[in-house]
Amino acid sequence: MHPISSGKKPVGCRWIYTVKYKADGSIERFKARLVAKGYTQAYGIDYTKTFAPVTKINTVRVLLSLAANLDWPLQQFDVKNAFLHGELSEEVYMDLPPGCMGSKKQCQKVCKLKKSLYGLKQSLRAWFGRFTKSMRAFSYRQSNSDHTLFLKKQHGKITALIVYVDDMIVIGNDPEERKALQNYLSREFEMKDLGHLKYFLGIEVSRSSEGIFLSQRKYALDLLQETGMSGCQPVDTPIEEGLKLCVLPNQVSTDKGRYQRLVGRLMYLAHTRPDLAYTLSAVSQYMHNPGEQHVNAVMRILRYLKNAPRKEILFAKNVDHQSIEVYTDTDWAGAVDDKRSTSGYFTFVCGNLVTWKSKKQNVVARSSVETEFRGMALGLCKALWLRLLLQDLGYLSRQPIRLFCDNKAACDIAHNPVQHDRTKHVEVGKFFIKEKLDDKIVELPKIRSEDQLADILTKAVSRQVFSKFLHKLGMSVVSFAYDLH
Repeated sequence: MHPISSGKKPVGCRWIYTVKYKADGSIERFKARLVAKGYTQAYGIDYTKTFAPVTKINTVRVLLSLAANLDWPLQQFDVKNAFLHGELSEEVYMDLPPGCMGSKKQCQKVCKLKKSLYGLKQSLRAWFGRFTKSMRAFSYRQSNSDHTLFLKKQHGKITALIVYVDDMIVIGNDPEERKALQNYLSREFEMKDLGHLKYFLGIEVSRSSEGIFLSQRKYALDLLQETGMSGCQPVDTPIEEGLKLCVLPNQVSTDKGRYQRLVGRLMYLAHTRPDLAYTLSAVSQYMHNPGEQHVNAVMRILRYLKNAPRKEILFAKNVDHQSIEVYTDTDWAGAVDDKRSTSGYFTFVCGNLVTWKSKKQNVVARSSVETEFRGMALGLCKALWLRLLLQDLGYLSRQPIRLFCDNKAACDIAHNPVQHDRTKHVEVGKFFIKEKLDDKIVELPKIRSEDQLADILTKAVSRQVFSKFLHKLGMSVVSFAYDLH
C-alpha cells in the first residue's frame, strides 16, 4: 500500500468471474481475475500510448499452408496472466481490491502499480513490449511484414513464432531450437504447453494425411442456437441469385442494434468462410439504416449456415504449386444506390487459399477497364505483401506472381499503357501493374470468365456456379458429423 501522489487519481478495480470452455464445449475451469477499471484513466496522466499489434489472420493461414506443404509440426503455447508481465512506464495508482479492505487507516491508502494489470489501457502495449524485448534477447527478429511474427534462422533451418496477445503458435523445421525456445520462454514467463495446435482464436484446427483443416463449426452452431434458427429451412447459397441490396424509398426501419450485432458476429465467421465474403460485404453496407430487405438477407445467411455449418477450408500438400496466384474480378457499377463497383480477390500460396476480400470501390468508375484496373491493383498489393512475408520466411519462389483477370482489354492495356481516349481517365493503377510486369514480378495468364474464381466475390451467382467454385477453393464439409453441444 502506498500514499497517493499529489494530482493523481486512483483507478478502481473489480473481480471478474468467468467459465473457460474446451473446444468441444465442456467446462475446462472456473476463473477469477482482478481487473482495473481502465475507463476511468485520464490520457496524459495515467497513460500515453496504447497501441500494440496483434497477428493478422492472413499470416496464420500462410504459415499453415507452409506447414502443410513442408510437413512442419504446429505447437501451441499460452502465457498465464500475460498482462501481469508488462512493465509500466507511467505512475499509476489503484484502489485496494474488493474484500481486501482493512482498518480505516488502510482504506485511505492505495496500491502503486509497478507492472500492468488487466483492464488498464496500456496493458497490451506493455505486455507486447516486454515480450518483444525477451524474443530479441534470444536472437529472434521481427518480421517486417507482420510485427507479431518472430523468426530465427540458423544452420539452414528456421523457427517461427506468431503471437496473438497471449496465444502463440510455433512452427519450423528445427526441433532443437523449438525445444530451446520453449525452455527459454518458460523461464521468462509462466507458460502452458497446449501441445499440437487444435484450437486458436475460436478456430478449430485438425490435421490428417490430406492436410490441415480449419473450421468454425462450433461457433456457427452456437450462433444458430442463440438466434433461434436451429430449426430453419436451409438454403444452398448465402444470397439469392441476382439480388442487389439497396435503400428502398419509404423503407420501414428495423432494430439497428440487433442487426449490427448479428452482422458483426457473422463477420467473425469470414476468417474461415470465404463463401460468406461477398454477402457479408453487401449487408455490412447498411449497418446505419437497415431495412426489412437487409434483415431478410442476413436471415438467409443463417439459413445457409444451417445447410452447411461444418464447412471447412483445407490446406493441402501441393508440391507442384510454388508460385503466388491471384484471382481478381469486379462488377462494374453494380451498386444500385451509388453505381460504384465491387472488387474481389482470392490469393493462393502453395496452391492453398490464404487471403480473400470483397469490397465496394471508393469512387465511381467511368469504364469497366478502370474498375478492372482498380481490382487488379488491390489483389496485386496483397500478393506483394505475401511475397515479402515468404521472403522473410525464406521460401520465396523464383516464379512470378500469377495474376488472373478475365478482362482482355485491361490485360492488354497493362502490357501497353498507351494514353488515348479509352484510358486517359484511368489513374496510376495501370502504370503500377506495368512496372511489376516489366520487372518480371507478375505475369498475366489468360483465363476464361467461367473459370474466374473471384466472380463469387463480386455478385450473387447461381447455386451451380457457387458450388463449383467453392470446391476449387478447397472448401468441403467436415467428414465427421457431430454437434459440439
